Amino acid sequence: MEEPKVEIYSADLSSELNITFTETGIHAGFPSPAADYHKDAIDLNKELIHHPSSTFYARVKGDSMKDRGIDDGDLLIVDKSIEPSDGNVVVAFIDGEFALKVIHIPDDRSCLWLMPANEKYQPIKVTQENDFMIWGVVTFNIKQQL
Repeated sequence: MEEPKVEIYSADLSSELNITFTETGIHAGFPSPAADYHKDAIDLNKELIHHPSSTFYARVKGDSMKDRGIDDGDLLIVDKSIEPSDGNVVVAFIDGEFALKVIHIPDDRSCLWLMPANEKYQPIKVTQENDFMIWGVVTFNIKQQL
């Protein structure tokens, strides 16, 4: 089975888009007619991108992370400045291919594992023999709802 891919995009922060924001939240039941709704504006660049010079976007291609809620077509925000740790979802570059996986670091640190979140895929053992680099840690997953 072919391993899914990610498409990489740089983050363009030169623009600002202020979107109306309801500070009190959205009620899933029946809202009170007396509730006050305060409307402010937020800039998603400022909300979602904490390290502009080291942040990029990736579009998910495939289903190897579906059990973590990351689906084909999702847009990820990935930060290269975050030190990856055990359990992080990362974009990794291994032996000439990009992979989106959960990083697992065993206690003995003898190797590193890239773990899928779909039982159809096998974990990838990373050793010193691999050409390997972690490109960044996923900080946000943006889904398109139809």
